[in-house]
Amino acid sequence: MENQIFELQYAMDTFYFLVCGALVMWMAAGFAMLEAGLVRSKNTTEILTKNIALYAISCTMYLICGYAIMYKGAADFFFLSGIVADGVTGAEDPATYSPSADFFFQVVFVATAMSIVSGAVAERMKLWAFLAFAVVMTGVIYPLEGSWTWGGESVFGLFSLGDTADGGFGFKDFAGSGIVHMAGASAALAGVILLGARKGKYGKNGEVNAIPGANLPMATLGTFILWMGWFGFNGGSVLALASTESANSVAVVFMNTNAAAAGGLIGALLFARILFKKADLTMALNGALAGLVAITAEPSTPTPLQATLIGLIGGIIVVAAILTLDKLKLDDPVGAISVHGVVGLFGLLVVPATNGDATLLGQLVGALTIFVWVFGASFLTWLVLKAVMGIRVTEEEEYEGVDLAECGMEAYPEFTNK
Repeated sequence: MENQIFELQYAMDTFYFLVCGALVMWMAAGFAMLEAGLVRSKNTTEILTKNIALYAISCTMYLICGYAIMYKGAADFFFLSGIVADGVTGAEDPATYSPSADFFFQVVFVATAMSIVSGAVAERMKLWAFLAFAVVMTGVIYPLEGSWTWGGESVFGLFSLGDTADGGFGFKDFAGSGIVHMAGASAALAGVILLGARKGKYGKNGEVNAIPGANLPMATLGTFILWMGWFGFNGGSVLALASTESANSVAVVFMNTNAAAAGGLIGALLFARILFKKADLTMALNGALAGLVAITAEPSTPTPLQATLIGLIGGIIVVAAILTLDKLKLDDPVGAISVHGVVGLFGLLVVPATNGDATLLGQLVGALTIFVWVFGASFLTWLVLKAVMGIRVTEEEEYEGVDLAECGMEAYPEFTNK
């Protein structure tokens, strides 16, 4: 009887993991639609190519080496030896789900981190330079950072971010506000600094020139897809379903995730209305995503009202961050660094407000570790790529659009003047 109960639990938890992983995979479509809607039409094909190609590269590199780097002992996975009966290498306790399901759930997180980079460097980066960076980011940079956090390893053998009882700093990040989102934004920031702004974005006198996206309905659809996929992102991070406790936890996480997204959109929409006297759709979309990023660090302990407030503050922060980055002449066409980086940091720092096991010091140390490693390693990688193959298209190619220069085709050829 006990064995039958375990088998049922194993089947339910494995199925839940797979469904949540599929939801997170669907976020790749959300990023593709969001970014394609926020760039100019002449750059649509290239941004879509980047999004679908980076997903394939992420899955392959994490399979080849990333999973083994991130979780000690995961190399056994590749030899398919006893993986059905054994526990999952990343879990603290013997797992009640398939290691293959764990790998699938983890690999879609890697792709999410890389998707963040795509939008920030849009409209002026060489396609093959970006894909080369994706190989390094998903195969080495992200897995190493993940090994120090979710993997439980010490940082280069110097200190631990883990539980204070084990001598660590007590860093907590439930589903990846820092480990996934801030990491992706840190890599993006390094690229944006070396890449420079799009031509015409900033005037000689310091003025900021708006470059509107080509398809706001598509950007809105992308946001809704991401909103939906986030239930798998946060809900799957409970890591179980087949018990009363875990089922209740999943319900709370779903509820709080939705509440934070709604709060973020409202916060950004109202703040933008105060600043611009208009209802700014792009700020509203980024506000919803900001709320989702903010709650991702800890969606299981806040009350629904607290989750809404966390999202609301995140929505306000993202509007201020987007305007600040423009003043610093850091050109991010989709606001990815603000949404995932600045608000990701906020999400980490607000965790102690609802989770008594987390400390502000631990969150600060964890955030600093993630940023220093990912930004530094990414900056070095971008530098090497810049020296070897160049990372920016020519001024003429940028003017004509990278669709033709990089892909040889246009997304909307029937609207082109011949």
